[in-house]
Amino acid sequence: MSTPTRKPLDRHALWTSLSEKSDFWNQVDVVPVTGSTNADLAEAARHGAREGRVLIAEEQSAGRGRLDRRWVSPAGAGLTMSFLLRPALPREQWGTLGLLTAVALEEALKAACGVSAKLKWPNDVLLEGRKVCGILAQAEGGAVVVGTGLNVSLTEEELPVPGGTSLLLAGAAELDREAIAVAFLTHLAAVYRSWNERGPASVIERWRRNSATLGSHVAVSFPNGRKLSGRAVGIDSEGRLQIDPGGGGAVATVAAGDVVHLRPQG
Repeated sequence: MSTPTRKPLDRHALWTSLSEKSDFWNQVDVVPVTGSTNADLAEAARHGAREGRVLIAEEQSAGRGRLDRRWVSPAGAGLTMSFLLRPALPREQWGTLGLLTAVALEEALKAACGVSAKLKWPNDVLLEGRKVCGILAQAEGGAVVVGTGLNVSLTEEELPVPGGTSLLLAGAAELDREAIAVAFLTHLAAVYRSWNERGPASVIERWRRNSATLGSHVAVSFPNGRKLSGRAVGIDSEGRLQIDPGGGGAVATVAAGDVVHLRPQG
């Protein structure tokens, strides 16, 4: 399997192409390396940066995923991107922005790359059951910074974690990072505008339709060490996962936790 040339992104070409498809974004920056795109945009948010700002790094030196896990990718092999939003909806609904981002990426990958992704709660995008993208959303005052790390041309040997994959390994029809970034940001802007105007119900329904989690037996580990297992049966209006532990126990609602899909029993 040959690896595509990992040429640096052309910021001007990306911006020109994106501007033709969406009027939501107002600034796109591409940097060779940074500690964390999320941290950089969080700092910008604290200084009043407008909604619609995007930062892409060819390489991160201090990237972090959920639960403060280190996240790395070879330079030019993925799309390491963060964007800044200032939602109009009440703060209690901001928890659905991770689901929104996953929905937009799933739609963009289908349209631009010809691959069908599934969505794992709370923030992973899967191809053939393997993780191709992680999403991390963090509130910063009146803003939300959302970061995505999409594996584009990573080989099997370069994957940062077991159970991962890349668009290259999944046989995607498109591996050009500029085209993928434009498709993703275009879909994202449209889904976000609908979310802001109509609320999260439509986004949650779209997430449900492509969920790998709902209907699965799952085990959840919480930061405090508590564990829960059962069948994932729903998502509520705030994006929280609902789990039926079985045995007559009450359905539990999970706002945050590390989820593992278990093999079907029996």
